[in-house]
Amino acid sequence: MAAFALKLSPVMKILTSRFLFLLAFALPTAAAAQRADPVYIEDRLNQLQQSLTMMTGQIEQLQYRNAQLQQQLEKMQADYEYRIDQIEKGGGGRPGPRPGGPAAGPAAGPAAGPAPTPHAAAPPAGGAAAGGSVDQIYDDAFKKLQEGDYAGAERGFKNFLQRSPQNKLAGNAQYWLGETYYARRDYQNAMTAFAEGYKAYKTSPKGPDNLLKLGITMAALNRKSDACAVFSRFSQDYPRATDLQKRRIDQERQKNGCG
Repeated sequence: MAAFALKLSPVMKILTSRFLFLLAFALPTAAAAQRADPVYIEDRLNQLQQSLTMMTGQIEQLQYRNAQLQQQLEKMQADYEYRIDQIEKGGGGRPGPRPGGPAAGPAAGPAAGPAPTPHAAAPPAGGAAAGGSVDQIYDDAFKKLQEGDYAGAERGFKNFLQRSPQNKLAGNAQYWLGETYYARRDYQNAMTAFAEGYKAYKTSPKGPDNLLKLGITMAALNRKSDACAVFSRFSQDYPRATDLQKRRIDQERQKNGCG
């Protein structure tokens, strides 16, 4: 875990520095454009928010992988302790009574002791392999989303959700599925995806983002009264939301004239 933490820290620093670079790059441009085109400024801010959202997704992936590695280490430790226990229990004189003479006894002893151990270790290994396969689908879909291959990302996240709807990353996958539609201005399917994310994965880490983006998508469909109703639920459903999410809600409420 220590080695992994050392690897994780530089990645987090890279993500943070990347966002700061984007911010430093955009602010002067926005300041210069302020006198000319307010729409351009809003567009740049939306791009920055999207970049921050993508980086947050990367951090969430790293945190999930960290938890997975911790579980694997715990399984390995339990397996190691089991093996030691079996060796200690099988180290006595049990092979002696076995027929076949003195030569057969020692040969049978070591084989009999460790035999149950591979069988006991098999289920964790299989589970890890299966989990890794599903995780790879998620990683590939997220990579396609970053690259702008929204159709490919859509297929990947759908595949992930069909294969593992109860996975810890399912709420994230449902949110990013909505983003694949929203990025293509397919607001109707985006609204459906975000609504499903809010309904099915309300308590997931992406629950607040699903509700926020549901309201934004409704506003894009000129359903502003519905959008305002969604925004009004946010503080009730997610009182512990981040300051950034709360600010986004306030901004959207003001933009859409919500009372």
